[in-house]
Amino acid sequence: MVNIREIKEDDAENHLSLCIKLDNETKFMLYEPGERTTTVERQREFVHSQITSEDSTIFVVEHENQLVGHLIVNGGKVKRIKHVGYLVVGILKEYTGQGIGTGLFNALENWRIGTGIKRLELSVMVHNEAAVSLYKKMGFEIEGIKKKSLIIDGKYIDEYYMGKTFE
Repeated sequence: MVNIREIKEDDAENHLSLCIKLDNETKFMLYEPGERTTTVERQREFVHSQITSEDSTIFVVEHENQLVGHLIVNGGKVKRIKHVGYLVVGILKEYTGQGIGTGLFNALENWRIGTGIKRLELSVMVHNEAAVSLYKKMGFEIEGIKKKSLIIDGKYIDEYYMGKTFE
């Protein structure tokens, strides 16, 4: 059984470990294996900034005292985009297909109600069909294509830009 909750400051080291595991096991995340240079101290600072921000947070998925997934919300920092939250989602392969992504987005929806966020957005590689399907199921729409957005294994990869708005 997994537990989905907001991150705590003492999760910083485990959260960094999760990020490195995601970097190493999937090509759907931004960082390549070995590219992440974040220290535990910098990760603590990042987690602290997310926790103390009124429009940013991190939801983590915990299983047997290990973090196995996350959903990061980065709120807009300037007035014109203060109502926007940009999302980053990652779940270890072993835990995909079990409803965890849906659980993370449900937690996000409940949290968002108490904020000024009226728009959520993310980008996803066009060939990541499982993620695109989840995001559509959760009410996100494809708003555009970022052509040649990434280079993976020497090949250009397009990304969908997806968004969801609220009243």
